[in-house]
Amino acid sequence: MLDTNAEKTKDTVMYILYNTILLAAIFVILPYFLLKIVFAGKYRKSFIQKLGGRQKQILTNLADGPRVWVHAVSVGEVTAAAPIVASLKMKRPEIKIIFSTSTETGQQMAQQLVKGADAFIYFPLDIPYVVRKIIRLAKPAVFVMVETELWPNFLKACKLDSVKTLMVNGRLSPRSYKKYRLTKYFWSRVLADLGAAGMIAEVDASRIKSIGMAKDRIEVLGNAKYDALAAMAVPALHKEIARRINLHGGERFFVAGSTHPGEEEIVIRVYQQLLKHYADFKLIIVPRHVERTAAIMELLQSAGLPDVITMTDMNNCKIREKERIIIVDVIGELFKIYSLATIVYCGGSLVPKGGQNILEAAAWGKVIFYGPSMDDFSEEKGLLENVGCGVTISNEEQLLQGILQVMEHPEELEKRGARGRDVVAANMGAAVRYAEMINRVIGN
Repeated sequence: MLDTNAEKTKDTVMYILYNTILLAAIFVILPYFLLKIVFAGKYRKSFIQKLGGRQKQILTNLADGPRVWVHAVSVGEVTAAAPIVASLKMKRPEIKIIFSTSTETGQQMAQQLVKGADAFIYFPLDIPYVVRKIIRLAKPAVFVMVETELWPNFLKACKLDSVKTLMVNGRLSPRSYKKYRLTKYFWSRVLADLGAAGMIAEVDASRIKSIGMAKDRIEVLGNAKYDALAAMAVPALHKEIARRINLHGGERFFVAGSTHPGEEEIVIRVYQQLLKHYADFKLIIVPRHVERTAAIMELLQSAGLPDVITMTDMNNCKIREKERIIIVDVIGELFKIYSLATIVYCGGSLVPKGGQNILEAAAWGKVIFYGPSMDDFSEEKGLLENVGCGVTISNEEQLLQGILQVMEHPEELEKRGARGRDVVAANMGAAVRYAEMINRVIGN
């Protein structure tokens, strides 16, 4: 009894400390958010909902049936969640799906991709009063987090309200794992409030176990993103984006996706060298953060490449004619853009960002180059490199030489890309397994 009381006291102290830090952080960053709302228009749609407002009507008007709340932080997690939701609704059509995201870009993507959802909301800030309010409005039987987003107050409130909780498509990158391990004592208590964890790979299972998740509550079920991407890579999607950019027959594109500061300069210089060998080549840059478009335009101007058109221009009915360079300055187009590529460079990898999702290009059968910083996608990297679809380069010169080398052998380029597409298709099935896991938790 003394030990139990001591543990409860420790838990209470830890949560008081967590909430004190959280409250201090909110006061520090609140002015930033207010300035962004007033002057840039960002967060206007989500801010009030994150504080618990404007959600009552959305949640109370749901039809009868067991409610499952699925949460996906942003675009990447939404991609994984979509086939899981579709599989769950196929298995249990009476279930009402409440789908939340943390970001506005994620919300946009969710409303496009997640066809089985009955309501879309924003995930609340992890403030005790706010999370209790939203959980009691939503009344879910089960809460499902996609990938690893642990909010202590939210999980505690779910436990107090008898809401079952689980993680699907769980992963812990080396960087995230290192951070969690530094405060393992706290997170082991948070994980005690999580009912089950379905992880992508054995390494993810091992990492979550080492920070406190009980072994008997962990399953390894694969990566649902394979299901989503294999299903999405269809000719109709390619035709739609080809029409919008006014694709001319036989055009070849060097696509640089999810680029970060420091990478566009490299991509532009490589493209300039590529033009000396293949004068017909075009360039498409898709920055990871679209608000950086003006800075990229300046880089292109300085490099003597002024013939640029943006996706916004084309969406506003400007027809692309002779422009060699496209900047995709809107959210949600990258996957389609990869279908146009002859060669792909995937960003966040020549700078220390852990990489970006290389499966999107692989699903279209493209050979993909990326830098050494791929910690967040090490499993995918290994699978694609085994079949020659993925290529690690260390610098600008290796990227240029790698591209020139594969361009000399177009038939081999096509074969390597096809093997990557086959890898994506061969790894399908995780979405169904996660849906079955959720179904078991829901019960009859």
